[in-house]
Amino acid sequence: MSLITRAAVVESGGAPFTLSEVVLDDPAPHEALVRLVAAGLCHTDLSVASGGLPFPLPGVLGHEGAGVVEAVGSAVTGVAPGDHVVLSFTSCGGCRECRGGHPAYCAAWLTLNLLGGRRADGTATVSRDGAALGGHFFGQSSFAERALVDERSLVRVDPEVPLTSIAPLGCGVQTGVGAVWNVLKPVAGGTVVVLGAGAVGLSAVMAAALSPATTVVAVDRVAARLELAGELGATHTVDASEADLGAAVAEITGGRGADGIVETTGSVAVLRRGVDALAARGTLVVVGAPPFGTEVALDVNGLLSGKRVVGLTLGDSETQTFIPALVRLVKEGRLPLHRLVATYPFEDIDRAVRDMSEGRTIKPVLTFAG
Repeated sequence: MSLITRAAVVESGGAPFTLSEVVLDDPAPHEALVRLVAAGLCHTDLSVASGGLPFPLPGVLGHEGAGVVEAVGSAVTGVAPGDHVVLSFTSCGGCRECRGGHPAYCAAWLTLNLLGGRRADGTATVSRDGAALGGHFFGQSSFAERALVDERSLVRVDPEVPLTSIAPLGCGVQTGVGAVWNVLKPVAGGTVVVLGAGAVGLSAVMAAALSPATTVVAVDRVAARLELAGELGATHTVDASEADLGAAVAEITGGRGADGIVETTGSVAVLRRGVDALAARGTLVVVGAPPFGTEVALDVNGLLSGKRVVGLTLGDSETQTFIPALVRLVKEGRLPLHRLVATYPFEDIDRAVRDMSEGRTIKPVLTFAG
């Protein structure tokens, strides 16, 4: 039996989020019905809402959900009603990357998560007044009081950990942490530089502080964010509005350069300066996403010292093992996500969007009554 729920609908590119009653389809065999408790707001949501990505609108976004399972489809085995879950991206489960433990690089990732707006079989998960809406965003569309969630987006988590505190794990936090742990893999005594101290960048700072790296450098233009980075584990901070990145990194590293850099800003100029600041055999991880088609010019001879530039999606994480590990770190106080989060009632989603866009809030998390 179809379910009526309330969702934040984006009517067209550039339009605000509007609360509206929508109808959820019955759970498919590999789906669950989840009552949302919290949902993080991410820049990807804002990019789609602005019309910057070709997601079908009107539609329901949201891809950092956390909630409680209310019902499951006939083929679901990993969760049961009553389970607490964090919602993350989905994947096909059958391609080479999925089978190899890298579902963030699923062959069908773009269609299933970002652009399709429907299930893999083309059917809609959400409608309004008899017309299908864009949904199934990252297999969840969690800007709603209830959501139909793809089984591969569901991660069962410790019920003792408040869901509001771990909703951001589904995208931004696992991206920043995964950039450090899964790609850079710092060695003892290494140097990690994080460009940009937003939610993803500060997650990378916290991850680097938990690694064998002994020098962790945060770079940003906002003094308050640099101060927070220092409190979260950065050993050095650089105000990019006052200092040259290359000169600052050279001074901190005794002229050697950075072993690893996480680029979160999406600026190709910053990316280029980051590559130039790498040490021999250093790696820069590209996390920030500029508009499609953006190119960057690199000094080819400068790469011949073994420098690597690596693109990254969602931390290259295998969510069923990675997210529960992060939940445990949050529970034990070793990953203090609460320092990044400001909560907003679901009804105040547009205020959360404004605060995030204007830099007043690092990671808005929407909360749902009941």
